[in-house]
Amino acid sequence: MANKPILYYVLEGIAETGIEDVGIIVGETAGEIRGAVGDGSRFGVDVTYIPQEKPLGLAHAVLTARDWLGDDDFVMYLGDNFLLSGITEQTELFRATRPDAQIMLTHVPDPTAFGVAETDAAGRVIGLEEKPEFPKSDLALVGVYFFTPAVHEAVDSVRPSDRGELEITDTLQWLIDQGRRVESSIVTDYWKDTGNATDMLEVNRSVLDRLVHRVEGAVDEESELVGRVVVEPGASVVRSRIVGPVIIGNGACVEGSYVGPYTSVADDCSVVDSEIEYSIVLPNATIAGVGRIEASVIGRSVEVTPAPRTPQAHRLILGDHSKVQIRA
Repeated sequence: MANKPILYYVLEGIAETGIEDVGIIVGETAGEIRGAVGDGSRFGVDVTYIPQEKPLGLAHAVLTARDWLGDDDFVMYLGDNFLLSGITEQTELFRATRPDAQIMLTHVPDPTAFGVAETDAAGRVIGLEEKPEFPKSDLALVGVYFFTPAVHEAVDSVRPSDRGELEITDTLQWLIDQGRRVESSIVTDYWKDTGNATDMLEVNRSVLDRLVHRVEGAVDEESELVGRVVVEPGASVVRSRIVGPVIIGNGACVEGSYVGPYTSVADDCSVVDSEIEYSIVLPNATIAGVGRIEASVIGRSVEVTPAPRTPQAHRLILGDHSKVQIRA
């Protein structure tokens, strides 16, 4: 978000707590993650990659990492969760009180889409359910969990759910049933599980709201920058109007175009004779001669150009799990 992957924010948030050793569970995208994160030194952490053959649930991820975890306390942070204020405060609370487990919760309008917790007046968790049809509260589990080694016994004791996964909610419930102490804290700052394009755009907007105007690239005299605009080194803006908050990445070129609020144009992109706003454009993408783009996520090395006037048909080259909206 704002030209930085969510995983980078996660690693930065972990480093802020003073944690130095990070294990990243990887599967089919291991190569991409290794290429993006490296050894973790630029984030101030030491990264170990832990292969998982199949994604069989969050508790299975704990099981997969057991040898690496040893008998240490640890935090499990889901890599697609964005927490604006980080986890430093919650980490300090866990270190000070050291319950068997500590979870982060937030009030949500539709708890049926989440793991849901029921707590007593003191904030101790007394029950958990995974995507319940009739929720007992509106408190959803945020994707950050703190554990002592007691969790390993719990993981050994639970069985796969109906969907064939070792659920973290079942693991936490086992701890509760055994009389172990499971505490919670309420997240009141911005949190989002970035599971789809709409969520990504919302997080991008939240991050861009914190931009500070900065121009290090080249902006010609015929261009206009309005509000909080960041033009990174090596970027160029030519005969264009940029209305912030907007970030133009390193090596990107915007020419003869309008870039509107809440747009991130990543490194080495090209936007020519086009209009775009409230969108995310990932590295090396090209947008040329397009009248107007809104609320869109443009992938890496994607080309967006006008369609031929004839024949009147749609020509699509789409990756796996794509979603396209076409006006008839």
